[in-house]
Amino acid sequence: MTIHIEALTFQCIIGILDFERIKTQEVIIDLEIDYTYYENDFINYADLISLLQNDMIENQYELLETALNQLQENLLLNYPQIEAFKLKISKPTIMKNANVALSKSFMAK
Repeated sequence: MTIHIEALTFQCIIGILDFERIKTQEVIIDLEIDYTYYENDFINYADLISLLQNDMIENQYELLETALNQLQENLLLNYPQIEAFKLKISKPTIMKNANVALSKSFMAK
């Protein structure tokens, strides 16, 4: 089974530049999670969205790399049934002529 969360968009503090530490900016998260569904052992996508958004807002990461690593840890801690995922965080407004994004993939061994 694969959960797709596409274009989860919200405002948060993220970045190392002076103005990024003061003013929120738009981020977009895309996430695909592969897991084995068993009856009554499902991943609630509303809870998943809350986890992603709250983590980003509360932690005010300086680097996308740090955010990706921490979100991976939180996803695996809260959802041990995850077998694989691909997570992408975009900062669409940081550059005038480009959408900047980083992504990370994980596969259970």
